[in-house]
Amino acid sequence: MKALVVDDNSLIRSNVAEVLREDGWDVSEAESAEEAFEMLNRDGWALVFCDVKLSDKNSGEGYDVLRRFTEEQPEAQIIIMTGHGSAVGALDAVSSGAYDYLMKPFDVEDVLKISQAVRQGIEKRARPGTTGELPPKPVYTSDIDLVGVSSAFVEVMKLVGRVAATNLPVLITGESGTGKEVVARAIHRRSPRSERPFVAVNCGAIPAELIESELFGHVKGSFTGAHADRRGLWQEADGGTVFLDEITETSPAFQVKLLRALQEREIRRVGSNQTVRVDVRVIAASNRDVDREMREGRFRQDLLYRLNAVTLHLPPLRERREDILPLARYFAERMAQSSAAPCISFSRDAVQLLENYDWPGNIRELENAIVRGAALCDQAVRPEDLPERVRNFSAPAAARADAQTPRDGDGEDEDLLSLAEVEGRHIFRVLARTGGNKQAAARVLGIDRTTLQRKLERYSAEQNGAQAK
Repeated sequence: MKALVVDDNSLIRSNVAEVLREDGWDVSEAESAEEAFEMLNRDGWALVFCDVKLSDKNSGEGYDVLRRFTEEQPEAQIIIMTGHGSAVGALDAVSSGAYDYLMKPFDVEDVLKISQAVRQGIEKRARPGTTGELPPKPVYTSDIDLVGVSSAFVEVMKLVGRVAATNLPVLITGESGTGKEVVARAIHRRSPRSERPFVAVNCGAIPAELIESELFGHVKGSFTGAHADRRGLWQEADGGTVFLDEITETSPAFQVKLLRALQEREIRRVGSNQTVRVDVRVIAASNRDVDREMREGRFRQDLLYRLNAVTLHLPPLRERREDILPLARYFAERMAQSSAAPCISFSRDAVQLLENYDWPGNIRELENAIVRGAALCDQAVRPEDLPERVRNFSAPAAARADAQTPRDGDGEDEDLLSLAEVEGRHIFRVLARTGGNKQAAARVLGIDRTTLQRKLERYSAEQNGAQAK
């Protein structure tokens, strides 16, 4: 039950260590990667909390610690901490062997939850009859298309990192344009099947009478136009992954045959009496409510249970607005690189329009809007460069009414406060609501605990100075 906390910030390091000690761990602390490596050779560790940035020289030293510990002490559970979290960071960390990925500021409860889960795992492996073997480490890669910093998207990517190394079927749901195929490819690239084919099939684009032949193949003469034997896409993906996009668009008759292929791991070509063994991992996706499709009889219940061993739901862009600007910048940079043009920026008004729009077409629609704006602008995208639907979009009436509702301190007869005074009052109001819990207050305010402590000390000094006068 030995734990190590690695962070160059003494306040964060001591806070995490204190929580772990109170939960029964024998805790040591390190402030640098070098010190962590020394401790690695000195003892065995069950739990390691490590910050990504351990010095000003290298912004990714935490990943060096992660790789060394997973190689030399694979039984250790590593938790990566970061003040600049992202979806790709979460995916890379978990795929590289991290147990979890915590974005600062986090709560005491987050640390306790991990602590207790790791302890339960240790106790389970110590029971008689368990082998204690750990799953194979997945391959480390990166996916630049998975751009995002919102907590909703980061949580999805953490789950992606965990399921990638398994052989479980995965069902990905989400609106059109949310990046289901990008996520499916990320799972494949991080799986033991990464060297084998990834075959994507859009079930909604293939006529119902041809989809069986397209997937499973056919023999010569099985139907008009079958002039020769043909292998299907299922066999082309042997040893790899098949991505069945828009799976809910298939007919009930084909769903029966697909279920058999999944259950028996074998297929039968159209017109043939012989079966062929095929080893594929299936990732399915749909932009519909699959449970509703099943209840209304359009999708087989037994097939759904076979496909959704793990379900990933990709949130729409309107529910992860923090990701709109990073995505827009990514698309603009990619277009500039492809055309060897100067980097493109965004005016403040353009950013406001982008973040205000609801993006019913999600990431795909955002990409099209940025490509259009980048093509029309003169090195800086302005409102007039954006599509008309984005410029003229207005928030729903409920949101407008909420925005227009008077708030405390909005009265015209009140004294006008400086920005520092407004910030100070808000911080103390949040602290009062959290019962003085600084960690919880920092999370609500969207800053780390160190920054909150520094602001509190400054406000206290200012108040004492004012009283002395």
